Amino acid sequence: MRKPDFRNKLFQQLGHVADEMGVYLYVVGGYVRDRFLNRKNDKDIDLVVVGDGPVFAERAADQLGAEKVTIYKRFGTAMIYHRGRTLEFVGARKESYRGDSRKPDVERASLADDLRRRDFTINAIAVALNRENYGQLVDPFDGRSDLEAGIIRTPLDPQKTFYDDPLRIMRAVRFSSQLHFHIDARTGAGLKSEAHRLSIISQERITDELKKILACPKPSVGFHLMHETGILDVILPEIANLRGVDRVGTHRHKDVFLHTIKVLDNLARMSDKLKLRIAALYHDVAKPATKAYDPHVGWTFHGHEEIGARLFQKIGRRLRLSNETILYVMKMIRLHLRPIHLAEEGVTDSAIRRLIYNAGDDIDDLITLCRADITSGNPQRVKKHLANFDYIVQRIGEVEEKDRLRNFQPPVRGDEIMQVLGLPQGPLVGKIKNAIEEAILNGDIANQHEAAFDYMMRIKDKLLGDSKS
Repeated sequence: MRKPDFRNKLFQQLGHVADEMGVYLYVVGGYVRDRFLNRKNDKDIDLVVVGDGPVFAERAADQLGAEKVTIYKRFGTAMIYHRGRTLEFVGARKESYRGDSRKPDVERASLADDLRRRDFTINAIAVALNRENYGQLVDPFDGRSDLEAGIIRTPLDPQKTFYDDPLRIMRAVRFSSQLHFHIDARTGAGLKSEAHRLSIISQERITDELKKILACPKPSVGFHLMHETGILDVILPEIANLRGVDRVGTHRHKDVFLHTIKVLDNLARMSDKLKLRIAALYHDVAKPATKAYDPHVGWTFHGHEEIGARLFQKIGRRLRLSNETILYVMKMIRLHLRPIHLAEEGVTDSAIRRLIYNAGDDIDDLITLCRADITSGNPQRVKKHLANFDYIVQRIGEVEEKDRLRNFQPPVRGDEIMQVLGLPQGPLVGKIKNAIEEAILNGDIANQHEAAFDYMMRIKDKLLGDSKS
């Protein structure tokens, strides 16, 4: 593996500051790793100062003309935001941990000590930036060979590494997924033995790593690893609960976990939208709760889409997802069978209108999820289902063009109903509004103000009379 050229104006400026201050400066971590792998990563750069990191950062900010330095005194670190980059400076340090926290006590130390505390050998390579040794590699754990071989390995005893900071367990899975690297046997054993320690990590940090795993080109790599090591049971119990094959006599149902991660991989080839990938992961989350066996039809999961949507509301909050993402994923789970049923049962204009109305601007995402949900090993069956979806997409386009239904809003609004009919705000206004919506969705009237207004005037007496009786 050829050594990259680390010369650039930024590093030369920082090296000049280090020379003036009489300290040694090194670039380390992800930036160095990714340069060896020819991966673009120049937005986040970690630098080690053999000295006081925050003091160096303040001098560097003056040299670079950066306006703000953020200092974290307890950890001896500082950040500069400069021309779209985040530069993090840390004084070379040792760390010691208590059993109930991943936040270390730190003390100043040598570069060798600092590299020893790093999570993986591939992140423990430093490049000198002082004039006297500019570009010199410091690689005490042979991380360069591990980069070449595609191996994730801890510099020190893996069990202690993961015990001290359990978030490194998630990082091992993430790097394996992102880089397509193999976790070496000893590191894997340590990861497995300490997976239970993830319970002390904040949910925000775990969710951040999960999002990065979901964003990989083939997310199933990470989920297989989490399954094999017991991580899944700790951080995603509902997904772990999908595992297993059900049998009654000769009747067998597929492993829902394996199906789910196939759907996730299928979707990853079609879309990089993170919240849609989350929907793919959870679309069948309620199958274990709704599973039943009928000797006449086989395995059933009645209502798993509605129950799954309600389950995800709690799951999304636990994962600290945004309200927008939670509502979106709930919608996708609730609707993910609708296009499939349309394809099987017949495509009426009314059914298409209701699908467009319920999905709104997310109709295209819903169809993408449904396409990804086809995981049959029978090529002819896959071909048939995809052709059905092509037809549904065509019909959606035709109905949309005719009825203008996406993000549908009733052409007669509540305030107009109250004004024209002399009604106070209340359930009767909603009842009239719903009647107009139903008439449009059934195709009884056009999605236009005049038609909707005339319809309201035709039905008002009956609805007003019903409310008095």
